[in-house]
Amino acid sequence: MQIGKDLIKALKQIEVEKDLPTEIIISSLEAAMASAYKKYKNGGQTVEVHIDTINGEISIAEKYHIVEEVANPDCEWTIEQARSNGNEIVGIGDFAYVEVNPENFGRIAAQTARQVIIQRLKDAERQIILNEFADREGDMVVGMIFKAEGDQVLVRLNDRTEAYLPKEERISDETYSPGERMKFLLLQVKKTTRGPRIIVSRTHPSLLKRLLELEVPEIAEGTVEIKNIVREAGARAKIAVRSLDMNVDPVGACVGEAGKRIKYISDELGGERIDVIIWSDDAAQFVRNALSPAKVARTEPVFEQEKSLRVFVKQDQLSLAIGKAGQNVRLAARITGWKIDIKVIEPERLPTLQDLFDDITKTTGESLWQDLPKN
Repeated sequence: MQIGKDLIKALKQIEVEKDLPTEIIISSLEAAMASAYKKYKNGGQTVEVHIDTINGEISIAEKYHIVEEVANPDCEWTIEQARSNGNEIVGIGDFAYVEVNPENFGRIAAQTARQVIIQRLKDAERQIILNEFADREGDMVVGMIFKAEGDQVLVRLNDRTEAYLPKEERISDETYSPGERMKFLLLQVKKTTRGPRIIVSRTHPSLLKRLLELEVPEIAEGTVEIKNIVREAGARAKIAVRSLDMNVDPVGACVGEAGKRIKYISDELGGERIDVIIWSDDAAQFVRNALSPAKVARTEPVFEQEKSLRVFVKQDQLSLAIGKAGQNVRLAARITGWKIDIKVIEPERLPTLQDLFDDITKTTGESLWQDLPKN
Protein backbone atom coordinates (compact mmCIF):
# COMPACT_ATOMS: atom_id res chain seq x y z
CA MET A 1 0.00 0.00 0.00
CA GLN A 2 1.29 3.50 -0.83
CA ILE A 3 0.63 7.01 0.40
CA GLY A 4 2.41 8.28 -2.70
CA LYS A 5 5.60 10.03 -3.68
CA ASP A 6 3.70 13.33 -3.90
CA LEU A 7 2.95 13.17 -0.18
CA ILE A 8 6.58 12.46 0.64
CA LYS A 9 7.53 15.45 -1.52
CA ALA A 10 4.97 17.60 0.34
CA LEU A 11 6.42 16.48 3.66
CA LYS A 12 9.88 17.55 2.51
CA GLN A 13 8.49 20.97 1.61
CA ILE A 14 6.86 21.27 5.05
CA GLU A 15 10.22 20.46 6.61
CA VAL A 16 11.75 23.46 4.83
CA GLU A 17 8.90 25.94 5.35
CA LYS A 18 7.78 25.04 8.87
CA ASP A 19 11.06 23.86 10.36
CA LEU A 20 9.38 20.55 11.12
CA PRO A 21 11.59 17.47 10.46
CA THR A 22 10.04 14.90 8.11
CA GLU A 23 11.07 12.16 10.55
CA ILE A 24 8.73 13.62 13.18
CA ILE A 25 5.77 13.62 10.79
CA ILE A 26 6.60 10.11 9.52
CA SER A 27 6.86 8.67 13.03
CA SER A 28 3.56 10.34 13.93
CA LEU A 29 1.96 8.93 10.77
CA GLU A 30 3.20 5.44 11.61
CA ALA A 31 1.83 5.61 15.16
CA ALA A 32 -1.49 7.05 13.98
CA MET A 33 -1.92 4.43 11.27
CA ALA A 34 -1.15 1.65 13.72
CA SER A 35 -3.88 3.00 15.97
CA ALA A 36 -6.26 3.39 12.99
CA TYR A 37 -5.59 -0.20 11.91
CA LYS A 38 -6.41 -1.56 15.37
CA LYS A 39 -9.72 0.34 15.31
CA TYR A 40 -10.33 -0.92 11.78
CA LYS A 41 -9.79 -4.52 12.93
CA ASN A 42 -11.71 -3.86 16.16
CA GLY A 43 -9.27 -6.02 18.11
CA GLY A 44 -6.35 -5.94 20.51
CA GLN A 45 -3.60 -6.52 17.96
CA THR A 46 -0.08 -5.26 18.39
CA VAL A 47 0.71 -3.45 15.14
CA GLU A 48 3.82 -1.96 13.62
CA VAL A 49 3.68 0.38 10.62
CA HIS A 50 6.63 1.42 8.48
CA ILE A 51 6.57 4.16 5.83
CA ASP A 52 9.29 4.18 3.17
CA THR A 53 10.36 7.83 2.83
CA ILE A 54 11.73 7.18 -0.67
CA ASN A 55 8.72 5.76 -2.49
CA GLY A 56 5.92 6.38 0.01
CA GLU A 57 5.08 2.69 0.44
CA ILE A 58 3.41 1.58 3.68
CA SER A 59 3.96 -1.81 5.26
CA ILE A 60 1.72 -2.99 8.10
CA ALA A 61 2.58 -5.99 10.23
CA GLU A 62 0.78 -7.63 13.11
CA LYS A 63 3.16 -8.56 15.92
CA TYR A 64 2.71 -11.75 17.97
CA HIS A 65 4.44 -12.84 21.16
CA ILE A 66 5.43 -16.52 21.10
CA VAL A 67 4.08 -18.27 24.19
CA GLU A 68 3.47 -21.86 25.34
CA GLU A 69 -0.24 -21.33 25.90
CA VAL A 70 -2.23 -18.60 24.15
CA ALA A 71 -4.28 -16.33 26.41
CA ASN A 72 -4.88 -13.49 23.91
CA PRO A 73 -5.17 -14.71 20.30
CA ASP A 74 -5.02 -11.12 18.99
CA CYS A 75 -1.36 -10.74 19.97
CA GLU A 76 -0.09 -14.21 21.00
CA TRP A 77 0.89 -17.36 19.06
CA THR A 78 2.25 -20.74 19.86
CA ILE A 79 5.41 -21.90 18.10
CA GLU A 80 3.28 -24.01 15.79
CA GLN A 81 1.10 -21.05 14.78
CA ALA A 82 4.16 -18.94 14.09
CA ARG A 83 5.75 -21.59 11.92
CA SER A 84 2.54 -22.18 10.00
CA ASN A 85 2.54 -18.45 9.18
CA GLY A 86 6.04 -18.48 7.77
CA ASN A 87 8.10 -17.77 10.90
CA GLU A 88 10.28 -20.87 10.94
CA ILE A 89 13.04 -19.88 13.40
CA VAL A 90 11.25 -18.80 16.58
CA GLY A 91 11.23 -19.82 20.22
CA ILE A 92 9.26 -19.09 23.36
CA GLY A 93 9.55 -15.38 24.21
CA ASP A 94 10.36 -14.33 20.64
CA PHE A 95 8.17 -12.19 18.41
CA ALA A 96 6.74 -13.15 15.06
CA TYR A 97 5.43 -10.79 12.39
CA VAL A 98 2.90 -11.22 9.64
CA GLU A 99 2.51 -8.53 7.02
CA VAL A 100 -1.07 -7.57 6.17
CA ASN A 101 -2.66 -5.60 3.39
CA PRO A 102 -6.28 -5.10 4.42
CA GLU A 103 -8.90 -4.17 1.85
CA ASN A 104 -10.38 -0.66 1.99
CA PHE A 105 -7.72 0.45 4.49
CA GLY A 106 -6.11 2.76 1.92
CA ARG A 107 -8.86 5.36 2.32
CA ILE A 108 -8.57 5.20 6.13
CA ALA A 109 -4.78 5.50 5.86
CA ALA A 110 -5.02 8.59 3.64
CA GLN A 111 -7.53 10.25 5.96
CA THR A 112 -5.36 9.44 8.98
CA ALA A 113 -2.29 10.87 7.23
CA ARG A 114 -4.12 14.11 6.51
CA GLN A 115 -5.31 14.47 10.12
CA VAL A 116 -1.86 13.71 11.51
CA ILE A 117 -0.13 16.23 9.24
CA ILE A 118 -2.60 18.98 10.13
CA GLN A 119 -2.25 18.27 13.85
CA ARG A 120 1.52 18.03 13.63
CA LEU A 121 1.71 21.35 11.83
CA LYS A 122 -0.38 22.94 14.58
CA ASP A 123 1.78 21.36 17.26
CA ALA A 124 4.95 22.44 15.48
CA GLU A 125 3.83 26.04 15.13
CA ARG A 126 2.84 26.13 18.79
CA GLN A 127 6.22 24.75 19.77
CA ILE A 128 8.01 27.28 17.55
CA ILE A 129 6.08 30.10 19.24
CA LEU A 130 6.84 28.65 22.67
CA ASN A 131 10.54 28.33 21.85
CA GLU A 132 10.65 31.87 20.49
CA PHE A 133 9.00 33.59 23.45
CA ALA A 134 9.38 31.33 26.51
CA ASP A 135 12.77 32.80 27.44
CA ARG A 136 11.73 36.39 26.78
CA GLU A 137 9.50 37.05 29.77
CA GLY A 138 10.38 40.52 31.05
CA ASP A 139 11.53 41.75 27.63
CA MET A 140 9.98 44.61 25.72
CA VAL A 141 8.16 43.69 22.51
CA VAL A 142 6.54 45.71 19.74
CA GLY A 143 3.09 44.65 18.64
CA MET A 144 0.14 45.82 16.60
CA ILE A 145 -3.37 46.03 18.01
CA PHE A 146 -5.57 43.92 15.74
CA LYS A 147 -8.64 43.43 17.88
CA ALA A 148 -10.14 45.70 20.53
CA GLU A 149 -13.71 44.80 21.41
CA GLY A 150 -15.13 45.30 24.87
CA ASP A 151 -12.80 43.79 27.44
CA GLN A 152 -10.76 41.91 24.83
CA VAL A 153 -7.62 43.48 23.38
CA LEU A 154 -5.43 41.25 21.20
CA VAL A 155 -1.96 42.16 20.00
CA ARG A 156 -0.17 40.66 16.99
CA LEU A 157 3.54 40.20 17.71
CA ASN A 158 4.37 38.62 14.34
CA ASP A 159 2.65 36.77 11.49
CA ARG A 160 1.82 33.72 13.61
CA THR A 161 1.83 35.00 17.18
CA GLU A 162 -0.93 36.73 19.11
CA ALA A 163 -0.80 38.09 22.65
CA TYR A 164 -3.50 39.12 25.10
CA LEU A 165 -3.56 42.47 26.91
CA PRO A 166 -5.71 41.99 30.05
CA LYS A 167 -7.74 44.84 31.47
CA GLU A 168 -5.55 45.11 34.58
CA GLU A 169 -2.45 45.50 32.38
CA ARG A 170 -3.85 48.44 30.38
CA ILE A 171 -3.20 52.09 31.03
CA SER A 172 -6.34 53.79 32.28
CA ASP A 173 -8.05 55.89 29.60
CA GLU A 174 -5.57 54.73 26.93
CA THR A 175 -7.25 53.84 23.64
CA TYR A 176 -6.28 50.75 21.67
CA SER A 177 -7.14 51.14 18.00
CA PRO A 178 -6.71 48.28 15.49
CA GLY A 179 -3.62 48.86 13.37
CA GLU A 180 -1.84 50.90 16.05
CA ARG A 181 1.69 49.81 16.97
CA MET A 182 2.77 49.97 20.61
CA LYS A 183 5.49 48.76 22.95
CA PHE A 184 4.60 46.20 25.61
CA LEU A 185 6.27 44.20 28.34
CA LEU A 186 6.15 40.46 27.69
CA LEU A 187 4.68 39.50 31.04
CA GLN A 188 3.99 35.78 30.79
CA VAL A 189 4.26 32.88 28.35
CA LYS A 190 2.16 29.93 29.46
CA LYS A 191 1.82 26.54 27.80
CA THR A 192 -1.81 25.41 27.48
CA THR A 193 -3.64 22.61 25.68
CA ARG A 194 -4.66 25.16 23.03
CA GLY A 195 -1.14 26.42 22.51
CA PRO A 196 1.02 29.11 24.12
CA ARG A 197 -0.87 31.89 25.89
CA ILE A 198 1.12 35.12 25.84
CA ILE A 199 0.25 37.97 28.21
CA VAL A 200 1.59 41.50 27.65
CA SER A 201 1.44 44.62 29.82
CA ARG A 202 1.43 48.39 29.43
CA THR A 203 1.43 49.12 33.18
CA HIS A 204 4.32 47.10 34.59
CA PRO A 205 7.28 49.13 35.97
CA SER A 206 9.67 46.96 33.95
CA LEU A 207 8.25 48.40 30.73
CA LEU A 208 9.49 51.83 31.84
CA LYS A 209 12.83 50.26 32.73
CA ARG A 210 13.18 48.69 29.27
CA LEU A 211 12.34 52.01 27.61
CA LEU A 212 15.03 53.72 29.68
CA GLU A 213 17.56 51.06 28.70
CA LEU A 214 16.64 51.61 25.07
CA GLU A 215 16.76 55.40 25.13
CA VAL A 216 19.55 56.14 27.66
CA PRO A 217 22.98 54.77 26.60
CA GLU A 218 24.39 55.38 30.07
CA ILE A 219 21.85 52.91 31.51
CA ALA A 220 22.43 50.34 28.77
CA GLU A 221 26.19 50.56 29.35
CA GLY A 222 25.84 50.28 33.14
CA THR A 223 27.22 53.74 33.97
CA VAL A 224 23.87 54.78 35.42
CA GLU A 225 22.01 52.26 37.56
CA ILE A 226 18.25 52.12 38.09
CA LYS A 227 17.64 51.40 41.79
CA ASN A 228 13.85 51.42 41.82
CA ILE A 229 10.81 52.35 39.76
CA VAL A 230 7.22 52.95 40.85
CA ARG A 231 4.33 53.84 38.57
CA GLU A 232 0.74 54.86 38.57
CA ALA A 233 0.51 53.94 34.92
CA GLY A 234 -0.53 56.68 32.56
CA ALA A 235 -0.39 59.35 35.25
CA ARG A 236 2.95 59.54 37.05
CA ALA A 237 6.10 57.55 37.77
CA LYS A 238 9.24 57.98 39.83
CA ILE A 239 12.64 56.52 38.99
CA ALA A 240 15.49 56.38 41.50
CA VAL A 241 18.92 56.31 39.83
CA ARG A 242 22.55 56.57 40.81
CA SER A 243 25.76 57.04 38.82
CA LEU A 244 28.71 54.66 39.04
CA ASP A 245 30.88 57.37 37.45
CA MET A 246 31.32 60.59 39.43
CA ASN A 247 31.62 62.51 36.16
CA VAL A 248 28.15 61.44 34.97
CA ASP A 249 25.00 63.15 36.24
CA PRO A 250 22.42 60.32 36.45
CA VAL A 251 19.39 62.62 36.31
CA GLY A 252 20.77 64.61 33.40
CA ALA A 253 21.59 61.41 31.50
CA CYS A 254 18.03 60.14 31.88
CA VAL A 255 16.34 63.44 31.07
CA GLY A 256 18.57 64.19 28.10
CA GLU A 257 19.30 67.45 26.35
CA ALA A 258 16.31 69.76 26.64
CA GLY A 259 14.39 66.82 28.16
CA LYS A 260 14.26 64.93 24.86
CA ARG A 261 14.96 61.46 26.23
CA ILE A 262 12.42 61.53 29.01
CA LYS A 263 9.84 63.17 26.74
CA TYR A 264 10.18 60.35 24.21
CA ILE A 265 9.59 57.79 26.95
CA SER A 266 6.68 59.79 28.36
CA ASP A 267 5.08 59.95 24.91
CA GLU A 268 5.47 56.18 24.54
CA LEU A 269 3.47 55.78 27.76
CA GLY A 270 0.61 58.05 26.83
CA GLY A 271 2.03 61.23 28.36
CA GLU A 272 2.85 59.70 31.74
CA ARG A 273 4.75 62.21 33.90
CA ILE A 274 8.15 60.83 34.94
CA ASP A 275 10.19 62.14 37.87
CA VAL A 276 13.86 61.11 37.86
CA ILE A 277 15.43 61.34 41.32
CA ILE A 278 18.83 60.52 42.80
CA TRP A 279 18.93 57.45 45.00
CA SER A 280 20.58 57.77 48.40
CA ASP A 281 21.31 55.27 51.15
CA ASP A 282 20.53 58.04 53.63
CA ALA A 283 16.81 57.67 54.27
CA ALA A 284 16.14 61.33 55.06
CA GLN A 285 17.95 62.51 51.95
CA PHE A 286 16.27 59.87 49.79
CA VAL A 287 12.85 61.01 51.01
CA ARG A 288 13.78 64.64 50.28
CA ASN A 289 14.76 63.64 46.75
CA ALA A 290 11.66 61.49 46.29
CA LEU A 291 9.31 64.38 47.11
CA SER A 292 10.72 66.36 44.18
CA PRO A 293 9.76 68.82 42.75
CA ALA A 294 8.72 69.99 46.24
CA LYS A 295 11.45 71.55 48.41
CA VAL A 296 11.73 70.06 51.89
CA ALA A 297 12.78 72.33 54.77
CA ARG A 298 13.66 69.62 57.26
CA THR A 299 12.88 66.07 58.32
CA GLU A 300 12.73 64.27 61.63
CA PRO A 301 12.16 60.61 62.51
CA VAL A 302 8.93 59.41 64.05
CA PHE A 303 10.24 57.12 66.77
CA GLU A 304 6.85 55.63 67.60
CA GLN A 305 6.56 54.13 64.09
CA GLU A 306 9.04 51.98 62.19
CA LYS A 307 10.49 53.52 59.02
CA SER A 308 8.51 56.72 59.40
CA LEU A 309 9.61 60.31 58.77
CA ARG A 310 7.96 63.62 59.50
CA VAL A 311 8.67 66.06 56.68
CA PHE A 312 8.32 69.83 57.04
CA VAL A 313 7.66 72.09 54.07
CA LYS A 314 6.70 75.70 53.64
CA GLN A 315 3.11 76.54 52.88
CA ASP A 316 3.83 77.28 49.21
CA GLN A 317 5.41 73.81 48.80
CA LEU A 318 2.61 71.81 50.40
CA SER A 319 0.55 71.17 47.26
CA LEU A 320 3.68 70.14 45.34
CA ALA A 321 4.75 67.77 48.10
CA ILE A 322 1.35 66.10 48.32
CA GLY A 323 0.60 66.16 44.60
CA LYS A 324 -2.69 65.75 42.81
CA ALA A 325 -4.93 63.49 44.91
CA GLY A 326 -1.88 62.65 47.06
CA GLN A 327 -0.02 61.12 44.14
CA ASN A 328 3.42 62.65 44.74
CA VAL A 329 3.70 61.69 48.41
CA ARG A 330 2.18 58.28 47.70
CA LEU A 331 4.79 57.48 45.04
CA ALA A 332 7.56 58.92 47.21
CA ALA A 333 6.57 56.57 50.03
CA ARG A 334 6.50 53.59 47.68
CA ILE A 335 9.87 54.26 46.07
CA THR A 336 11.65 54.90 49.40
CA GLY A 337 9.82 52.34 51.50
CA TRP A 338 9.23 54.95 54.23
CA LYS A 339 6.00 56.31 55.64
CA ILE A 340 5.93 60.08 55.09
CA ASP A 341 3.99 62.52 57.25
CA ILE A 342 4.00 66.03 55.77
CA LYS A 343 3.70 69.07 58.02
CA VAL A 344 3.66 72.79 57.23
CA ILE A 345 6.23 75.13 58.82
CA GLU A 346 4.56 78.20 60.28
CA PRO A 347 5.95 81.35 58.64
CA GLU A 348 8.56 83.19 60.69
CA ARG A 349 7.78 86.80 61.76
CA LEU A 350 9.52 89.58 63.68
CA PRO A 351 8.36 90.13 67.33
CA THR A 352 5.82 92.93 67.82
CA LEU A 353 5.51 95.39 70.75
CA GLN A 354 2.66 93.25 72.02
CA ASP A 355 4.97 90.21 72.09
CA LEU A 356 7.55 92.24 74.09
CA PHE A 357 5.03 93.34 76.72
CA ASP A 358 3.61 89.79 76.96
CA ASP A 359 7.09 88.36 77.59
CA ILE A 360 7.75 90.94 80.40
CA THR A 361 4.39 90.11 81.92
CA LYS A 362 5.19 86.43 81.96
CA THR A 363 8.58 87.18 83.58
CA THR A 364 7.54 89.75 86.26
CA GLY A 365 3.94 88.84 86.77
CA GLU A 366 2.99 92.54 86.32
CA SER A 367 1.35 94.11 83.34
CA LEU A 368 2.95 97.21 81.81
CA TRP A 369 -0.22 98.12 79.98
CA GLN A 370 -1.72 99.67 83.15
CA ASP A 371 1.16 102.20 83.46
CA LEU A 372 0.71 103.58 79.99
CA PRO A 373 -0.96 107.04 79.79
CA LYS A 374 -4.64 106.94 78.91
CA ASN A 375 -6.26 109.38 76.56
